[in-house]
Amino acid sequence: MAHAEPSNFKNPVIRWVDHRLPIFTMMNKEYGAYPTPRNFNYFWNFGALAMIVLVTMIVTGIFLSMHYTAHVDHAFESVERIMRDVNYGWLMRYIHMNGASMFFIVVYIHIFRGVYYGSYKKPRELLWILGVVILLLMMATAFMGYVLPWGQMSFWGATVITNLFSAIPLVGDSIVTWLWGGFSVANPTLNRFFSLHYLLPFVIVAVVFLHVAALHVHGSSNPLGIEPKGPKDTIPFHPYYTVKDSFGTAVFLIFFALFVFFAPNYMGHPDNYIPANPLVTPPHIVPEWYFLPFYAILRAITFDITIPFTGITLIEAKFGGVLAMFGSIAMLLVLPWLDTSPIRSAKFRPIYRQFIILLVIDFLILGYVGGKPAEQPYILIGQFATAWYFIHFLIVTPLVGKLERPLPLPRSISEAVLKKGGGPVKGAAAAKPMEKA
Repeated sequence: MAHAEPSNFKNPVIRWVDHRLPIFTMMNKEYGAYPTPRNFNYFWNFGALAMIVLVTMIVTGIFLSMHYTAHVDHAFESVERIMRDVNYGWLMRYIHMNGASMFFIVVYIHIFRGVYYGSYKKPRELLWILGVVILLLMMATAFMGYVLPWGQMSFWGATVITNLFSAIPLVGDSIVTWLWGGFSVANPTLNRFFSLHYLLPFVIVAVVFLHVAALHVHGSSNPLGIEPKGPKDTIPFHPYYTVKDSFGTAVFLIFFALFVFFAPNYMGHPDNYIPANPLVTPPHIVPEWYFLPFYAILRAITFDITIPFTGITLIEAKFGGVLAMFGSIAMLLVLPWLDTSPIRSAKFRPIYRQFIILLVIDFLILGYVGGKPAEQPYILIGQFATAWYFIHFLIVTPLVGKLERPLPLPRSISEAVLKKGGGPVKGAAAAKPMEKA
């Protein structure tokens, strides 16, 4: 049986451990000497920031669970006790509560970076799909966590959102009964939501591990969207990007701290400081801000889909809204196959770049409309914004990929970096653009 070679670490303890369990060699390979493209910009900080926030959420969540009581008669009071009587309980809760918003801010920017720079394209399709799975798990975890304080918005938000599953033909009512643990949102619902809210972050960690493993198979994408062609195109991850990530983390933590210490309830809803009351319906039930774009898509379907001239209903409005909401996430899952362009980065796709900007504006409009009452003109705006969201993915993305003529690509990353401004290389230094069909 072959024996491992002695480690080269100077610290004798690390060397002793690594000779028997080469964990430090693995870490050095994957996060030290790991070759990375030399042209990363600060958008590439957000993957590391997401991992930092995830760890923060798990640590503060474990602390809060020690003092939380998952019972409808005591949940609200236990949260108040955490805020008032537990040492630094207020800090842990505000970090956890605002950390959810920070997590979604970071992940949404991370996804935007992937869309803009084509990080989902071959051979990184599975990496992208795992990222979307992480987003779905985050949404489920955040929704269940929002129910736990057992305030008015917690109770009614849980009631409205879980009721959506009743629109699914044949099995919808059974799913709702299973989610509730009975025939209404009550103590069994709170218990199972607490259990799942505690469990799912560790599932997210497992998927993040797969996400990072898939990332290291083919390496990171980069702003130019071209593969490194040799050692001149790459630099070691440490110290170059550990320093860059550290700077980005410091800036992010300042931003995070501003909310925790100066505006801790800014991104929450005041009704959640009122104990849950099944007999009093809030005038306007809304989810947390990070769900608002998808909530707007859900509400945009106000009409039944019927067979023309027959009056036969194929899809009822409620079920149509549910399909549209989940379909909006499905668009991200299949994006690697919807985009027909061989060019990754929108930096070299002037037409597609404009459409991405329109998509971001559209997403912000959906978020704005989702927080407004279900009345005109917000319903009509939401319907137009929803239509454009699906048009972008199903029509614009495939067509522009086939018809657009991209700008010239640089021959290598190092050549582009060494040019002033790091932009596209002109003249003889640039490869000819790919001919479009």
